[in-house]
Amino acid sequence: MNILSIQSHVAYGHVGNASAVFPMQRLGCEVWPIHTVQFSNHTGYGAWKGRVFDGPAIEELVDGIAERGVLPTCDGVLSGYMGSADIGTAILSAVARVRAANPDALYCCDPVIGDVGRGVFVRPGIPEFMRDHAVPAADVVTPNQFELDVLAGRETRTLADAKAAIAAVQARGPRVVLVTSLHVDDTPDGCIDMLAGEGGRFWRLRTPMLSVSVNGAGDAIAALFFVHWARSGSAETALAQAGASVFGLLKRTQDAGSREILTVAAQDEFVNPTRRFPVEPA
Repeated sequence: MNILSIQSHVAYGHVGNASAVFPMQRLGCEVWPIHTVQFSNHTGYGAWKGRVFDGPAIEELVDGIAERGVLPTCDGVLSGYMGSADIGTAILSAVARVRAANPDALYCCDPVIGDVGRGVFVRPGIPEFMRDHAVPAADVVTPNQFELDVLAGRETRTLADAKAAIAAVQARGPRVVLVTSLHVDDTPDGCIDMLAGEGGRFWRLRTPMLSVSVNGAGDAIAALFFVHWARSGSAETALAQAGASVFGLLKRTQDAGSREILTVAAQDEFVNPTRRFPVEPA
């Protein structure tokens, strides 16, 4: 598989493309990364260096790739943090160009908007761009619970709420919705759920909640799920594979007491997870 991955990048640590590219490569994919920003480190440190790119810079790089004559071999596009609406427009333009060259190409949008406890942390206009433009263009979207609520325009307190919210997002266009972290009324204390919806069916995977707080885990989940879904054609299978891998990655990170996810040190988790969890119909 050849994947065009358009999202943020850091030189130190693992966020955005620095979190998503290597897991996909470890799964045997050829990845063409384009960075929407390039920072020294993620912004959670409170200080960083680097710059944000703009839409024309993204389009220029896509032009260069197209000149190599390889867009017909691109199997999918993955996007994450966009930074601005013009970058989002450039990403959707890239998706359209890839699909024109290869009608079977897939698009996975990780709709980065915010998170529970933090609220919206992207620039004004981005949540609306995600909801009205990026999500309808996608085959797969991978929101967290907060982002699911924003995109669906409703609050998810129960499993039924979450399934209704997924259906509302799917009504905008995506075939598959993966909620990367979900805690509803029947989620036991000390656990966290992932919930996937496809074709009117839903599957839930439950893991222990780890006491680790790191950036970049969502970027890795989106990448892993996208590759496994593209290969298997099954949200159920992709959920089982990606959920096990991400748990293993975070468990290794927790055990090491690391502030950055151990993307390289824990790389075997991407191909042979240490621990697997049942995926149950929801």
